[in-house]
Amino acid sequence: MSLTPLTVRRVAIDTFREHVAYLHRDCTAVRAEGFQALAKVEVRGNGAAVQAVLNVVDDAALVGPEELGLSEEAFARLGLAAGQPVTVQQAEPPASIAALHRKIAGERLAREDLHAIVRDIAQMRYTKIELAAFVVAANQFEMDRDEVLYLTEAMIEAGRRLDWHHEVRGGPVVDKHCIGGIPGNRTSMLVVPIVAAHGMLIPKTSSRAITSPAGTADTMEVLAQVELPLARLQAIVRETGACLAWGGTADLSPADDVLIAVERPLAIDSPGQMVASILSKKIAAGSTHLVLDIPVGPSAKVRGMPEAQRLKKLFEVVAARLQLQLDVVITDGRQPVGRGIGPVLEARDVMQVLQNHPDAPGDLRQKALRLAGRVIEFDPDVRGGDGFAIARDILDSGRALAKMNQIIDAQGRRPFDWAAPPVAPLSFEVSAPRDGVLVGVDNLVLARIAQLAGAPKVPGAGIDLLRRLGDPVRAGEPLMRVHARFEADLEFARRKAQAEPAWRVGSRDELPRDFTPTHGN
Repeated sequence: MSLTPLTVRRVAIDTFREHVAYLHRDCTAVRAEGFQALAKVEVRGNGAAVQAVLNVVDDAALVGPEELGLSEEAFARLGLAAGQPVTVQQAEPPASIAALHRKIAGERLAREDLHAIVRDIAQMRYTKIELAAFVVAANQFEMDRDEVLYLTEAMIEAGRRLDWHHEVRGGPVVDKHCIGGIPGNRTSMLVVPIVAAHGMLIPKTSSRAITSPAGTADTMEVLAQVELPLARLQAIVRETGACLAWGGTADLSPADDVLIAVERPLAIDSPGQMVASILSKKIAAGSTHLVLDIPVGPSAKVRGMPEAQRLKKLFEVVAARLQLQLDVVITDGRQPVGRGIGPVLEARDVMQVLQNHPDAPGDLRQKALRLAGRVIEFDPDVRGGDGFAIARDILDSGRALAKMNQIIDAQGRRPFDWAAPPVAPLSFEVSAPRDGVLVGVDNLVLARIAQLAGAPKVPGAGIDLLRRLGDPVRAGEPLMRVHARFEADLEFARRKAQAEPAWRVGSRDELPRDFTPTHGN
């Protein structure tokens, strides 16, 4: 332990889901304890403690020789004011490190092993290197159904769990979720107000984008506040029957939030981890019934029907053992849903559908109605097969729009003119290289172009899709318009669009046999 008391300093660096400590190279503790960069240390002060990865610095303007700096998240976790005394020592290895090593060796883990690993992850005792080792091992040596169940249980146990029994008095608490991978797929922002207008409780907590152009929370944030304290979130749900909030403030599955920070950059989304991630957050949020959307397409997360059926079965088995009623819907993921990709453009699409505007994207409307209908059929008073018509009536009558406005006002309305959305000012178009029919689209390339243009950090950046699969096109006809705020972003997006064309033009007989054209209107 350091002999010389140090004072804690807040270092304004966002290390994203990793605690980092900073010591000056001339610090007594560095010399006396032999601390090295990337060592794991424990910082203590006033009864509080936090573990962190050590960085050694030479710039006294960042951290002085008698100070210990902490990154933003670590400083908040320790909970001390800047300038208070702290001590630092080598951290003990996580208790679960032996179980991690067994998984790296390909062994099957027991319930207590996975619970121990998740506890240590939730308490930020794993470095990013150790987290990456777990993620890779769990992907390489695929978890069996019991391991997935144990991982899901552990994730639920490590966080808060909401209880809505008093509000529903034995009725269902419903939710809808998509496994992701399809740009523009903002059906949740339509399903929630439709279902809530039907009278069902649907507390929807959603994620922000990490490697995609927009998450539901990013798009909803264009319209309303989404970072809500837990008590306020609960009050909004009691008042309106719903919410569309960012899940990060609710602390419902903290271990999953940490794991996602490693999974996404590695582009690893193994079936077991996907199931545990989704189901743990839904159950922790108090849901008893869930409709799950699995899009299937050549550039979706799930590429073919056999893979979709295996994933569906795994979700169903684990959900049943956790007493969550699950309805899995396999949908067409061959192209984006709606016209907009990026927060502002997707919010425009959502509001056009809610307004029953003639320019509203028809594919987004139809998919949302289908999913909302399936959720409504969880209502014991609704006959199977009647949900779609009920959802359509709620949307057509304006009740869904009224409910959405109620939710927006309850969460804290932001100014947004859906008829003239604040789209980023710079743009370029991508045109068809020759005459023909649009026979292929790459969701991954479209998402990357929208990201390079600035989405979601620049809410008005992204892509407007001007054509869809199956549409006839002529050479030079625009297929999409890319929007950016900054010249550099626009150029990055342009280079990507030129290097990797997102659209493939061919002849009509190249379309899949089961393809039915859908149109934006």
